[in-house]
Amino acid sequence: MSSPAPRFGVNYTPSQGWFHHWLDFDLDAVRADLDSVAGLGLDHIRVFPLWPLFQPNRTLIRPRAVEQLVQLADAAAERGLDVNVDGLQGHLSSFDFLPAWTRTWHRRNLFTDNDVVAGQAAYLRTLAAALADRPNFIGMTIGNEINQFSGPPHPDPDPVTPEQAGSWLRRLLDACEEGAPGKLHLHAAYDAAWYQDDHAFTPAHAARIGAVTAVHSWVFNGTAQRHGRTGTATEQHAAYLIELSKAWALEPHRPVWLQEVGAPAPLIPAEHAAEFTEATVAAALDCQDVWGITWWCSHDVSRSLADFPELEYGLGLLTNERKVKPAGESLARIVAERRGTTYAPAPRTTAVVIDAGDDETAPARSVCAPGGAVFDAFARLTGEGARPTAVLASRAEDKEHLAARGITEVVRPDQVVPSAPAAPTDPGAARDPVG
Repeated sequence: MSSPAPRFGVNYTPSQGWFHHWLDFDLDAVRADLDSVAGLGLDHIRVFPLWPLFQPNRTLIRPRAVEQLVQLADAAAERGLDVNVDGLQGHLSSFDFLPAWTRTWHRRNLFTDNDVVAGQAAYLRTLAAALADRPNFIGMTIGNEINQFSGPPHPDPDPVTPEQAGSWLRRLLDACEEGAPGKLHLHAAYDAAWYQDDHAFTPAHAARIGAVTAVHSWVFNGTAQRHGRTGTATEQHAAYLIELSKAWALEPHRPVWLQEVGAPAPLIPAEHAAEFTEATVAAALDCQDVWGITWWCSHDVSRSLADFPELEYGLGLLTNERKVKPAGESLARIVAERRGTTYAPAPRTTAVVIDAGDDETAPARSVCAPGGAVFDAFARLTGEGARPTAVLASRAEDKEHLAARGITEVVRPDQVVPSAPAAPTDPGAARDPVG
């Protein structure tokens, strides 16, 4: 089937001061950054206000900060770039940014305290309303991988149940809709939602709540460690997450946004980042219903800034001096080649069965993690030239569902990989969430 052409964009990391640039906002520097992004031929950016700077008190949302966000969006529009805004930052590149009114002496649960959630809703509603009349405003993402605050491996988690997590997501998405009706509002999670058995944010949340499903594909979660930089599972990891999400979606062609994906060193050495970029994007574009691909990230983190994990410094498509790197050249070439072409990948007719227990909470979802039976079966089939997708065990004999997705063959993991799989990787132990 033919779908709207996928969007191509980048997660905007300012070249000067990283996200601390909000402290001394320089619109001219932002414009120069966006010139370099637009020069790659991309059509959108994902933007990250720092929550404590925008809402330092529960009842104070700083008008000047909101005005600066609007200025950034308008500067993007001048360069032909649309804008998605992540509200609750939340967590970025191994650092947490939470306002003082949620911590220490004012310690309250981010997901269940009524006052905190009301404050979050007011904040998201305010940002959305400020941008609602901008034609280049895509919509809000609730926050960046904020699910990492809900449990291990976070050192100071805010515990929440799956039911409470779902209620929190719906309340905050409602606030975004109230602020900017009709825009594309969504939420995003790091891959514990798909891979970690007891994680409160579930695949059903990801694939059934919000306007589109967001997936964040990072191969340092055990994938590249097991399979190497050129392994099928590594180059196909983004495509795997896209197809995995379809198993839980209620609509057969729900859009999926590959909202974060990057080439993390040293697992993907700098000299091979371009090759990885090309392989990853090609694999993702072989999936149906891709809303867009948004690379992490625009500009490198300056070496003058301390204490980042080593991999964070070199993830940019551009240097701090706004020079295009090889991965940026590759993505720009892909965008240019795709422009004007038809996006119509064929259906994936073979589906690997996922038996993760209850569909809503997926208590055994580690079968989908690197080293799990579903993951290994998908990689094996792909390596043999197949184009697999995934289906829940509860739907494996649902002829109407299978037909709607174009599935003609259903296989169990043990039919693909008969030997017992290695113990799945614990995504909490394998990674500190990026982005």
